[in-house]
Amino acid sequence: MRRLLAALWLLFPLTAQAGNLATTPLDRLYLPWWGAQFTQSLAQAKADPEARVVWLGDSITFYWQRHGGHGYDDILPLWNQYYAPYDALDFGFIGDPTSSLLWRLNHGQVAGLHPKLAIILIGANNLGRLHWDATMTIPGIEAVVADTHARLPHAHILLLGVLPSIRSPWVDAQTAIINPALASRYAASPNVTFINVNACLLKNGAPDASLFVDPQLNPPAPPIHPNETGMACIANAIQPLVAEYAGVGRK
Repeated sequence: MRRLLAALWLLFPLTAQAGNLATTPLDRLYLPWWGAQFTQSLAQAKADPEARVVWLGDSITFYWQRHGGHGYDDILPLWNQYYAPYDALDFGFIGDPTSSLLWRLNHGQVAGLHPKLAIILIGANNLGRLHWDATMTIPGIEAVVADTHARLPHAHILLLGVLPSIRSPWVDAQTAIINPALASRYAASPNVTFINVNACLLKNGAPDASLFVDPQLNPPAPPIHPNETGMACIANAIQPLVAEYAGVGRK
């Protein structure tokens, strides 16, 4: 039944089923690569239980491992510089919305881990083909944060705002609702820090296509994934918080 619901996303992306699919754990096991990556992530967690930083997200998070060799998409060196010193784990899955990250959490992805910091970047795919608007996506992100805190109670959570992209005015409008709502929601939280790093990807108040990988691909695609320059800005922007919560010697 769960796989059927997942397959129906593309046919009835809004509210064809009762309830909010963005807060409903749903796997993507109908995709063999996704199941293989999930199994691999469990092995990674088991092999490195002392990881002090865990990244949770979608393809933007996955892109920390990109080593394209074209300069603009050679992002792995940034991971090695900013996160490898913390024995960090990268659990970014291409195409995942909030619901699939919830499923991963519910099925043991962070079991046995004791990180000092969990960094969450999720929500972009809710606004894509699924077309889940802000009223669905905000509770979905909040559910991810709550689930992460429940499973990693000693980790501080660094929640990044949904990044800007150049997809459609509708996506821009939803993002403009989501990020302020999340900022307000967690403003007084002792366990969660919300940070909006969107300035890293803007020029004159609008997303700068030159800071994304996608337009340089063949064929070009809408700007969604920050390139080396954009990711370096993001890493630098959050580094003080990473050092504060995950630094050597922190209890």
